[in-house]
Amino acid sequence: MNLPAPGSSPIRVRFAPSPTGMFHVGGARSALFNWAVAKRAGGTFVLRIEDTDAARNKPEWTSGILTAMASLGMHAEDPTFEGPYFQSANASLHTEAAQRLYTQGAAYYCDCTREDVAARTANAQTGYDGHCRERGLAYAAGRALRFRTPDEGETQVIDLIRGNPTFLNAVLEDFVIARGDGSAVFLLANVVDDISMRITHVIRGEEHLPNTPKQQLMWRALGVEPPTWAHLPVIVNERRQKLSKRRDKVALEDFLADGILPDAMVNYLMLLGWSPGNDEEILPFETLIERFDIAGVNSASAFFDVKKLTSFNGEYIRAMSTQEFIKACGPWLVAPHAPWTPEQFDEAAFAAIAPHAQSRLALLSDITNNVDFLFLDAPVDDAASWDKAMKEPAPALLADVRTALAGLETWQAEPLKELVTEVGAAHGLKLGKAQAPVRVATTGRTVGLPLFESLEVLGRERALTRIDAALTKLSA
Repeated sequence: MNLPAPGSSPIRVRFAPSPTGMFHVGGARSALFNWAVAKRAGGTFVLRIEDTDAARNKPEWTSGILTAMASLGMHAEDPTFEGPYFQSANASLHTEAAQRLYTQGAAYYCDCTREDVAARTANAQTGYDGHCRERGLAYAAGRALRFRTPDEGETQVIDLIRGNPTFLNAVLEDFVIARGDGSAVFLLANVVDDISMRITHVIRGEEHLPNTPKQQLMWRALGVEPPTWAHLPVIVNERRQKLSKRRDKVALEDFLADGILPDAMVNYLMLLGWSPGNDEEILPFETLIERFDIAGVNSASAFFDVKKLTSFNGEYIRAMSTQEFIKACGPWLVAPHAPWTPEQFDEAAFAAIAPHAQSRLALLSDITNNVDFLFLDAPVDDAASWDKAMKEPAPALLADVRTALAGLETWQAEPLKELVTEVGAAHGLKLGKAQAPVRVATTGRTVGLPLFESLEVLGRERALTRIDAALTKLSA
């Protein structure tokens, strides 16, 4: 079952996160899929903050959700966007709906304690046994309100991804819809909010699927046809375990802090469980929206491959203009990321080396270690790199390179490369081996940006000073 063509239906979707922590990449994927459906159909994307868990909700988590979503392009300035709304503002609607269900006989009060229920249903398959169904209890403090599920028949869920699963009503317990203090539980509050916001399609994670027949029964009991459902596949790690914030890196903010570009993250998340076809993967969001069909989402679990995400990011970095790249690197060129002072930083030197960094980086955060040799007074002291590069005949080779560099007429990458090649050959070394001690002496590391372009930007005087220091260290 496909969605209507763009602009042909007033589709209203919603994303309803709880502000209880950082923004999970699974939540970001759900938000983007909802956003894509709304954009493609000319509909509306509703953001609802489910903030009724006062003990766990914090204002900063709400701000974090809004900031993270905006970084991915989902923000209130877009005409598709509506909200944010807060579930706590609808408390009176939830209470009214609970009382309406009670008045019409679709719900009843129950004074059973958890211990009572556990004792009676130890060997049962359906949970609560309906003990209070016919007792006619009125409201009293401490009495929960339970929904009266049908004894017979079945409830079919129209799910665009999972093929309309059917649930036998007989195995659905009479579930609680309001607590003993009268407040609505999640199941009812969620339904009432979706009805009041005229939500037409509920697109959410598959962990909510077991609740769906219960919610669908409440929709109908409240006199409204249920929405169309779409339950997205779970996202798993390399061990095929569901992503967990206790075990895995899952916060969107952490990936962005590492230098994943928002556009790369959007592109990658859109492919978790869905494919645009034609074996294409690196696509702008506008193209992804044009092709997106929620019915084409695979029901199988989706692997969150950090290596693939990083590869995507490298493609996006290389697609930037040099000036865009320089600007994007900005946060990693100052404290607390950069080990140099503002006075040590040289904008012209960074602009000169930037194209060489851009062609190699996969994460923007890697820029700091790649260019620190340009701005520190001395290269970093990396013992492992030193031990690896300064083995024989490194001392003699480095001394000969130093002599030759001092007399080099043109301090540019190509002549520098030719010089080190010639000196290396005289010592029986190919360029790859010959340049290693020169790289460590001048940059501190065995791996980095192209050596000779780096030396050109570093300059003759600083390069010779560093080689002299390395020779002194070797002689000691």
